[in-house]
Amino acid sequence: MTQLDAKQLAVACAQMADAKKADDIRVIEVGDRLRVADYFVVCTGTSRAHVKGLFNELHVRLKAAGHPHQPAEGTELGWWVVLDFSDVIVHLLQPEAREYYDLEHLYGDCPEIPWRDEAPVELPERSISA
Repeated sequence: MTQLDAKQLAVACAQMADAKKADDIRVIEVGDRLRVADYFVVCTGTSRAHVKGLFNELHVRLKAAGHPHQPAEGTELGWWVVLDFSDVIVHLLQPEAREYYDLEHLYGDCPEIPWRDEAPVELPERSISA
């Protein structure tokens, strides 16, 4: 089992979303501004099915790695799905939801992590059922 710190977990989420073809992936360090989390990971899925697929990938792989999340919000509609890993909150949005809620603007004063420059985070393959 791989124990990741908050930054590694955020980077792992971004890397997994990227592998599943999510668009415009951002890792935002919100810890100095918010008390609820250290990082937001924000990414766009191209459709309801894509957002649900992104959710499933993160849910299964991170659970297998010993990083379960709180009950997810928004999985039924697939418009905006939120996974709360305590220190990391992942936002999976369809394009219209992302434009409407504009999280990057709301947290524009927070530093963005260049997650593509980080070393790949090794996680187990999909080995358990959701």
